[in-house]
Amino acid sequence: MTILDKIVAHKKKEVARDKVRTTYTQLEESEYFQRETYSFKDFLLSPERTGIIAEFKRKSPSKGIINDDALVKDVTKDYAAAGASACSVLTDYGFFMGRKMDVTRARRAVNIPVLRKDFMIDEYQVIEAKAIGADIILLIAAILTPAEIRNLAALAKSLDLNVLLEVHNLEELERSIDSNLDAIGVNNRNLADFTVTVENSFKLAEHIPNEFMKISESAISDTETIKQLKAAGFNGFLIGENFMKQQDPGAAMRQFVKGL
Repeated sequence: MTILDKIVAHKKKEVARDKVRTTYTQLEESEYFQRETYSFKDFLLSPERTGIIAEFKRKSPSKGIINDDALVKDVTKDYAAAGASACSVLTDYGFFMGRKMDVTRARRAVNIPVLRKDFMIDEYQVIEAKAIGADIILLIAAILTPAEIRNLAALAKSLDLNVLLEVHNLEELERSIDSNLDAIGVNNRNLADFTVTVENSFKLAEHIPNEFMKISESAISDTETIKQLKAAGFNGFLIGENFMKQQDPGAAMRQFVKGL
């Protein structure tokens, strides 16, 4: 089994457990379920913002502990102040040390879109994302069928959530495009072996239809790369490890954006 296979197998058990612990009705009665979400596109394209989707991540399966001292409310607040167009927050605990409450903490700290980054395989997780205060959900083409993507994206849009589809290659892109998507992200990380190369984004750029925002994810560690990606048509840039590996992720982002 690849790491991705292990994560998905664990996620199925986790979702089944969560459905017993918290009912759909309880999710729909949460304080954030009726809130109007922020527009991902508006913030991503705003000239006052950087296009950076700054990520809060404590751990990864490939690198182990990245930063388990930083507080999500402090880091996301600093990201927003530094010009982030959105914050990405990992909610998978088993492999990334994320918590669902991290999204809620980020929601309370910032007035920009918050992406719930997890391995979404069930409608329950989409409703849960709305309940905990997310504005955006991530759908990973590598673990979903076209029908599953279509159904989950349609549910998300009915809840006023933005949808980011993540692809790794042309085959995933071509089979997964759906009208309910807001953005398509190219993951520069191979989820089978976790190697990274930004060339993946450049290869797929021209194949992403122009009606979708284009996001490059992972392997971005310098501003020159962002300038090159912008020239290739990308609107957004997901950066996490480059900031989170520093003792003060917010300060790291402030320093980084000086070069944009």
